[in-house]
Amino acid sequence: MAHAHTHSETNSNRNRLLAAFLVTAVFMVAEVAGGLLSGSLALLADAGHMLTDAAALLMALLAVQLARCKPNARHTFGLLRLTTLAAFVNAIALLVITVLIVWEAIQRFIHPHPVEGGFMLGIAVAGLLANLLSFWLLHRGSEEKNLNVRAAALHVLGDLLGSVGAIAAALIIMFTGWTPVDPILSILVSLLVVRSAWALMKESVHELLEGAPGSMDVEKLKKMLTRNIPEVRNVHHIHLWLVGEKPVMTLHVQVIPPYDHDALLHRIHDYLHENYQIEHATVQMEYQQCEANLCGLTTGTLTHSHHHH
Repeated sequence: MAHAHTHSETNSNRNRLLAAFLVTAVFMVAEVAGGLLSGSLALLADAGHMLTDAAALLMALLAVQLARCKPNARHTFGLLRLTTLAAFVNAIALLVITVLIVWEAIQRFIHPHPVEGGFMLGIAVAGLLANLLSFWLLHRGSEEKNLNVRAAALHVLGDLLGSVGAIAAALIIMFTGWTPVDPILSILVSLLVVRSAWALMKESVHELLEGAPGSMDVEKLKKMLTRNIPEVRNVHHIHLWLVGEKPVMTLHVQVIPPYDHDALLHRIHDYLHENYQIEHATVQMEYQQCEANLCGLTTGTLTHSHHHH
């Protein structure tokens, strides 16, 4: 039952992402044209921003598709990690575009550039409406938790601010003719981009480096397991990581020899699932204290492998 529910959810997500992608892509082209014709760098900065938006949306679309790929013998997790990789590449692209825009803005302070205020205003308003539309499409999403959908929504939000700024700059240019406001604004838009790019980069790198999800405290998890399941004496060798935002865990538990081994195992799994949403845990149960050299990743095994060389 749950499966059918998620399937239709996936489809509606995909359709919403696709719509937002198309809106963004069309308006990005409009903003590039508008920026070139009106001579406004702020519009070009906003278009650069929209380009990364379109990329973010495209990646989110791919993520939804890839999540449907079945795991196989070579990729035992399916291709879920690709979405994290996509977020990482996207963050780098954002940073590159920012550098280009700031560089151009500095050039324009040195050699001011005429800007057609009225035309700029028209494009900026249209861009704002397009952003509102795609933000609305994304926020009706059921998958607020999906890193890529969230990244895409964040981009669009940054864009909204960019468009509002472009409108303000256009009005200033129309009423006072002070063109430096245009490169100043383009730098501000770039700072917005850097902020979202940096956050995205940190999150995706953490996941690529097999970091534990930020919301989970491994030490506390050890304590809670021993406290809530009386047979469990101690918990060690916990490894907790994320694959495509799904937490995966391996752990060793030392237990008092139970009357029913499988029932105890079930209770441990249920506890992890209910309290930590871990659907996939591999539990190694032991009756004796674990010898240091038998338990995987300790200094013991590392020195061992050293002797082989």
